[in-house]
Amino acid sequence: MLSILRQKALPASSLRRIQPRSFSSVGKEITVRDALNSALDEEMSADPKVFLMGEEVGEYQGAYKISKGLLEKYGPERVLDTPITEAGFTGIGVGAAYYGLRPVVEFMTFNFSMQAIDHIINSAAKSNYMSASQISVPIVFRGPNGAAAGVGAQHSQCYAAWFAHVPGLKVLTPYSSEDARGLLKAAIRDPDPVVFLENELLYGESFPVSAEVLDSSFCLPIGKAKIEREGKDVTITAFSKMVGYALQAADILSKEGISAEVINLRSIRPLDRAAINASVRKTNRLVTVEEGFPQHGVGAEICTSVIEESFEYLDAPVERIAGADVPMPYAANLERMAVPQVDDVVRAAKRACYRSVPMAAAARA
Repeated sequence: MLSILRQKALPASSLRRIQPRSFSSVGKEITVRDALNSALDEEMSADPKVFLMGEEVGEYQGAYKISKGLLEKYGPERVLDTPITEAGFTGIGVGAAYYGLRPVVEFMTFNFSMQAIDHIINSAAKSNYMSASQISVPIVFRGPNGAAAGVGAQHSQCYAAWFAHVPGLKVLTPYSSEDARGLLKAAIRDPDPVVFLENELLYGESFPVSAEVLDSSFCLPIGKAKIEREGKDVTITAFSKMVGYALQAADILSKEGISAEVINLRSIRPLDRAAINASVRKTNRLVTVEEGFPQHGVGAEICTSVIEESFEYLDAPVERIAGADVPMPYAANLERMAVPQVDDVVRAAKRACYRSVPMAAAARA
């Protein structure tokens, strides 16, 4: 890595430009884990300034095997095992980005990013503004985020709203294998600091991908949502694991004659307000879904955007589905109650469409 540090930073004009493309043909299925691994591999191969650092990313090949095979291929100067000190290795990563390298910093879980919050916000997010654009900070902070399973309150929460609050950061939340490949490549190529929030429970999930997605030049634009399912009666916005729940809810609703449009946000900051508002102006109803705490959440920001820009199109109050406003319980039965479930989304959509069974009638049934 020292030999790379001596190289000068590339001029902004030489940065690869991200062009939106259309993808239709389905090829094969790959897991989110393999999608992330292949994206890292291809970006490290294409640009010698890209390197990976974090706890157990090398010899152990990653706590979740995202970095499998990378140490053997690129060596210990570009796949760096670090001590258990998030503040230390995050600060080193930010300093390397100041010098023109493109570090990818892995947190074993984003709960541990709290140890490095000063470097992420004060050192990375604010430097471009405070230097009058003289300092670029091309760094990616990535790792699992959101509710896991049976790991308690200190290891199981969503940080999307935390980081999306900060000017200077970009915050990405992949759902599918296509998201994982395309967004991670975009994050690594971006000249600004990117917080890349994966989901531990999605790593082993397989999704169909097209031949175009598997191409090494594939990249998704940052700040563009994806309509996963078209609909006309109600808009459901979601990100990360909750996109799957929203799609399951849409299937259930369709059997009851409700056509739900599901938006995969992909990017929390910047937020694709145009896509959200265009959908609401078509369906006239909105349900937001997220794992995080309800107060000051992503859903609250989406609701505000719709009220400011499309209030006159709403035919029903906006429904917000979020995690319970409590630290995550450890007990499995309570844990399930603390995070949104498919049935919660279905009930909210039916309320928005005035299709709920009145409470008195339900009691008589």
